[in-house]
Amino acid sequence: MKILLPAIVLLLAAADSHGADNELECEKVKQKISRIQSKMRSGYSRAEGEKLEAELRRLRALRRKACR
Repeated sequence: MKILLPAIVLLLAAADSHGADNELECEKVKQKISRIQSKMRSGYSRAEGEKLEAELRRLRALRRKACR
């Protein structure tokens, strides 16, 4: 029993820090998406628009994973 309690505490601490990492990653991805959307509103060439759209698709996929 004395070993079980510290093990549970360590598991809970690890799970909590992983959740914080996900929140941080989620926020970073959201900020990148926001910057790209802002850039797109200011105008772009066709080639740049294609690159921006591709990056948005990639970031949105990351957001689905990181922001659960």
